[in-house]
Amino acid sequence: MKAILYEAFSAPPKLVSLPDPTPEPHGVVVEVRATGVCRSDWHGWVGHDTDIELPHVPGHELAGVIAAVGRDVTRWRVGDRVTVPFVGGCGHCPECHAGHQQVCDNQFQPGFTHWGSFAQFVSIHRADLNLVALPETLDFATAASLGCRFVTSFRAVVDQGRVSAGQWLAVHGCGGVGLSAIMIAVASGARVVAVDISEAALGLARELGAEAVINAGEVEDVAGAVREITGGGAHVSLDALGAVSTCVNSINSLRKRGRHIQVGLMAGDHSFPPVPMGRVISHELEIYGSHGMQAHRYGAMLEMILAGRLSPEKLVGRQISLEQSIEALMGMDRFEGVGVTVVTEF
Repeated sequence: MKAILYEAFSAPPKLVSLPDPTPEPHGVVVEVRATGVCRSDWHGWVGHDTDIELPHVPGHELAGVIAAVGRDVTRWRVGDRVTVPFVGGCGHCPECHAGHQQVCDNQFQPGFTHWGSFAQFVSIHRADLNLVALPETLDFATAASLGCRFVTSFRAVVDQGRVSAGQWLAVHGCGGVGLSAIMIAVASGARVVAVDISEAALGLARELGAEAVINAGEVEDVAGAVREITGGGAHVSLDALGAVSTCVNSINSLRKRGRHIQVGLMAGDHSFPPVPMGRVISHELEIYGSHGMQAHRYGAMLEMILAGRLSPEKLVGRQISLEQSIEALMGMDRFEGVGVTVVTEF
């Protein structure tokens, strides 16, 4: 199979030919029809993820068709159209038994714990627990764009944030995660203020329903501006980027008893942000992490998509070839372009 491989962290990946994977007894092999290029892939490429063993094939946002099925799999057949959460559960640990596969004690992540979807084929483990059937009306590029950023935002807004109609949501960072969160919050009846340094990103945020936008490069006190716009602070605020400034601004943006959701990965120099704990205590704030979404929760999201309440296809930006993913991956830290870049040509 064709695949993108890197042999050292931060070294340019290469387009190579590798042996096709075979399915685990409990797994399947998926022929990849589309895979997103995500900032999490960039974090892995530069060495921020200890699960990665070199040489490595990245990629975790995928959609495709089952090409081979392991002997113990009962729910899936060759030819089924599928996607998969970027965090897979083992099905045996206490967290999985409680329905929390996104924090499984023995979790696997394509593109991190094993070779991923920047390839023509990818192995997916524990298929009966972790695969999600795709509606025929959902194209592969859109389905791949759901795999990390959209589902993470859905769970952050709906499950962790518990956003309800009329509440204010502040979104700090309008990349794929942030724009997804805006769309989902608006569909839930929330009012949104979007924060970014890119006018193009803020323009798309407005198109998706953000009621107010703030250019953080032009406003000295971002949190104060959010509190002023929202009449005292957001009920819920998301750090969708994963930087010290966005994390602290998000917490400081909240009204009393508000909820901060940390969605963006905090890595490298941003691993230990100076959390304003005095404000957390005095305002009785809640701080949550959000790490993907379980396969069994996809149904609620897919129902909203099929009903026309959510339009994730609007977030798909460039569609590129597998070879072009090399440049796209290495350039993720430059935050170029708007929307989700998806590999659709293999």
